[in-house]
Parts: sequence; structure tokens; C-alpha cells
Amino acid sequence: MWARRTLADAFSPRDNSFGFLRLFFAFLVLLSHTYPLGYGRDDPGAGITNGQAELGEIGIIGFFVISGFLITRSGLRFGLGRFLWHRALRILPGFWVCLAFTAFVLAPLVALLERGNLRGFWSHSDGPVQYVVKNLFVAMQQYGISDLLRDTPYAHRTGDSVFDGSLWSLMYEVGCYFMIGGLALVGVLKRAKVVVLVMAAAGFAVMVYDLIQAPHVPGPQGIHGPVFGFHGLDRYSLIYLTYLFLLGAVFELYKNRIVMNDAGAVLAVVVVVATVELGGVDVLGYPAFAYLILWSAIRLPKWLRGIGRRQDYSYGFYIYAFPVQQLLVLFGVPDWGLWTYALVATVGTFALAVPSWHLVERPAMRFKDWTPRWAQRTTAGDQASGMSTREAPEPSAAATQTSLAEGPSPARGRP
Repeated sequence: MWARRTLADAFSPRDNSFGFLRLFFAFLVLLSHTYPLGYGRDDPGAGITNGQAELGEIGIIGFFVISGFLITRSGLRFGLGRFLWHRALRILPGFWVCLAFTAFVLAPLVALLERGNLRGFWSHSDGPVQYVVKNLFVAMQQYGISDLLRDTPYAHRTGDSVFDGSLWSLMYEVGCYFMIGGLALVGVLKRAKVVVLVMAAAGFAVMVYDLIQAPHVPGPQGIHGPVFGFHGLDRYSLIYLTYLFLLGAVFELYKNRIVMNDAGAVLAVVVVVATVELGGVDVLGYPAFAYLILWSAIRLPKWLRGIGRRQDYSYGFYIYAFPVQQLLVLFGVPDWGLWTYALVATVGTFALAVPSWHLVERPAMRFKDWTPRWAQRTTAGDQASGMSTREAPEPSAAATQTSLAEGPSPARGRP
């Protein structure tokens, strides 16, 4: 219990609870959205944390810490091309099918429910085709379709027509993939990992600065605004999400030095509870919660460690939950009660997440070892010269699947 084991000793890439934790954080996002989507209200997380974090924001911490840890492992093992190819296979096919399903199946159904016909649906300037084309490369440029979903609690609250607000955060995660790929390419991950520690320390300094600037205002105070003139990229989200990702990366890079035991978990719980009560969750609570996530991946019961090992439904659950919840609003399901609404939304989301994994995501991952012919010729030439470019086999799905960022936080002004 109190043994001085390092993270490297304690963590097994083939026997951990990341699959369960991803599903848990995805459910937190769904539950968080239940309040604004079904009732136009804030979720209770802000009340629990004294205004510092909503349930969905707790989910985002978990997703990005897990992602930073696992993706850095992948960056250490593969060349840049193979690394990016694996990441693209994991994110894009499921994302593209979700866009198409939302635009060409769910949106027409919504049009029929709201208007009784499809007049003007296909020809609208922000119609279904535009929705797919504009959002094709992850950066969300259009959230509404044909001016639908205007008479919903969420639209009344925000003024926005939104079909799948959860997709906003994927571009930040993809940006972190490129960051890790670049750091691996120049040798930082293997030969100068202190650079990553310095980057995380810089993020921590931003957290401290924000707290000093607004000590009496709960929660992170990062400045919102476009980055490099790109209005789809928010400065606040970019800094904070990158920092969370870097926390996970630091745990991976320094796993031989980080002690991982129950004593550390107890201390982390004390820190999280203290910051929830006294403030400073983003300064001290984030690193402590990151420690708890890694500890949970190791110490949760064995039966939980089997969840998501072979069938990882968390990505599909994440990307489909928001539109399912919006559709249920049109059928009046929130009138049945909050927990009934959440339960029906969970079942409905799994009804899409399961085929997403079996019919799209897993088949796409079968191409992870595909190599274009020109690269095969290069490899053959290298081997003929006595140079081996063979990569070690990839660990189990549970150890390598990407984590997912949480859905939008209406209280923070996101879609």
C-alpha cells in the first residue's frame, strides 16, 4: 500500500483501467450536457466545486491527461509518419461518419419533427452538405444545420443552433498530437525530455498568474479570443487543454521517477478537496487530479480493467451523445425527469457508439500497419543496406486508444 513503487513499475500497458475511465469521463460529459440541453440550466458541478469546474470540465481534465500519457507513449515508439497515421485512423473515420450521420440522417429527422417537411433544408446556405464540408478537417466551422434546433432550451439559453457541440474540442487534441509528433521528430521526447517539463511548468505559471490576477473569481481566468487570427481557435482553451495534455506527457516521460502508491493518492485527494473548498483547483488541483487518474488506472478493481480493452466505445459515446440528447429534447424526453432523460440518452448513445466501433473505428485501425509503395521501396533499400526500420508491435487497444476531450461548457461561452 505504501510501497515506494514508481509509475514505470506499477503501470501495465495491457492491464489498466483507462477504458473504464474514458467511459466514465464520457458519461460525465453527457450528464453535464443533460442540464443545459434538456432544461437550459447549469450543471451542478459548478456548485460542487464552488464555481471552479462543471462536470464536463472535470471530464476534460481526465480526457486530456489520459491522452497526454498514452499519446506520448506512442510518440516514443513510432516515427512521425507512422505516429500521425495511427492518430488519423483513430480520429478521422469515426468523426467523418458522425458528421455524415448527423447531416444526412439526424438533421432531416429533426426537420420533419420541427417543420413537417424538408422544404429549404437541402438548399440552405448552412445546409447539411456545408456542415460536412466545412467541418471535414476537425476544426468546427459550422455547428448548426439549416437553422434547425432554434426552439430548444439550449438555443434559448445560448442563441445558437448546435447539433453536436461536443466536437469543438477535437481540434485541440489533434493539435496536441502534432505537438508530440514534432517533439518526437526533433528528439526531445528521448533525449531532452526536460523541455516537456519546462513547457508544463510554463503552463503552470499561467495558472498561477491567472489566479493572482483574479483571486476572488472562481475557476480558470484565461483570456478568450482568436489565436493567430483564427476565430475557431480559442486562446483560453488552447492554453489550458495543452497544459492538461502536457501533465499526462510528463507522467509518461518521468515514469521512472514518479512514485505511484496509495499514500500519494491519499495526498492527492486531500489536495483536490482542499482546492475545491478554498480555491486554486487549476493551480494545485489539476496536477493532483492527474495523479489520481494514473493511480486509478493502476489500482481500480480487476473487473474494471477489462472494460474497453477489446471494445473501446468511449470515442463513439463522446461524439454521438450531444446530438442524441438534442433529438430526445424534440421528443419531450426531458419532461420524464432528469435521470430518465440521462438514462435514455445513455442507451441511445450506446446504440450509435457500438456500431461506430465495430463498423467504422476498429476496421479503420486494421490499416495501421499499411505502408505506401514508395515507403516500402525505401524500407527495402534500407534493409538491403543493413538498416532495420522495423517497429516493435503496438500494445493492446486499451493502452493505445486516444482519449477524448469533453463537450462544450455553456457557462464558459463555448458552443
